Amino acid sequence: MKIYKKIVLAGGNGYLGTVLANYYKDKANEVIILARKQAKTVDNIRTVVWDGKAENGWTVHLSGADMLINLCGKNVNCRYTEKNKSEIVTSRVLPTELLGHAIHKMSNPPKLWINVTSATIYRHAEDHPQDEETGEIGYGFSIDVCKIWEEVFLKSETPHTRKIALRMGIVLGRSDSVFPRLLNLVRMGLGGKQGTGEQYIAWVHEQDVARSTQWLLDHPEIEGVVNCTAPDAIKNADMMHTIRKTYGMPFGLPAPEWLLDIGAVVIGTEPELILKSRWVKPKRLLDSGFVFQYEKAEYAVHDILSIKG
Repeated sequence: MKIYKKIVLAGGNGYLGTVLANYYKDKANEVIILARKQAKTVDNIRTVVWDGKAENGWTVHLSGADMLINLCGKNVNCRYTEKNKSEIVTSRVLPTELLGHAIHKMSNPPKLWINVTSATIYRHAEDHPQDEETGEIGYGFSIDVCKIWEEVFLKSETPHTRKIALRMGIVLGRSDSVFPRLLNLVRMGLGGKQGTGEQYIAWVHEQDVARSTQWLLDHPEIEGVVNCTAPDAIKNADMMHTIRKTYGMPFGLPAPEWLLDIGAVVIGTEPELILKSRWVKPKRLLDSGFVFQYEKAEYAVHDILSIKG
């Protein structure tokens, strides 16, 4: 039985959008993906073309939606050149502003608008977890992006639409996520700790991401900032050990920080994406009664590897 009328995923043609679309296709009459390129309709998942910059025909598809989830944003897994920095900011801010303006003018707007932001907004933390109430905001480019992004989102005037800034951790899943990259390192015997290995990873299983959005949809008392990370943060060294053990690889060469600095240049990314300690607690989800299916990293790793074969 379909329990929702319409779910809209802005920028939903990527990895996480695919996870969410597949999750909701059996729960909603229709799932609409706003994307730059047309795609074939599969089951009740339909693509509507938009450019994320201008209001036109796509706005009608927001009308009457149970939930809008905004997933727009250039991948931060790149070198922070001035060009990339500009694209990282504008690819998040412009679609968010656009959606806010469209919703403000609607007579029948989405009931809930979730803007997927990032748990990287918190400071480097090895002393205690950062939650929505007491967490301390960090500094640096990636944090500045998150602050600007959330400010634009939260200040948008949507009196008839509840809003949630969902601060997402690193999503672990079966396809185009971080996990396959870590698994490849393990397979090559390079799956040891990275840097000191003491830095925490704020992670969450892809199915718990989808389940949490439904939980938020069904709990209208929740709004504002919500952390979406598994309650059991894990250190980098322990995560790599868990993947090695589950996969059956007896060893893994470590990657010291100086080597990561060189490797980051070679593969076109930033060392901070690996070395920053993200210890984040999903206090509001837990306090509201949400139960994570994959609370511990070993559960998530075992699930993913059991499917991949």
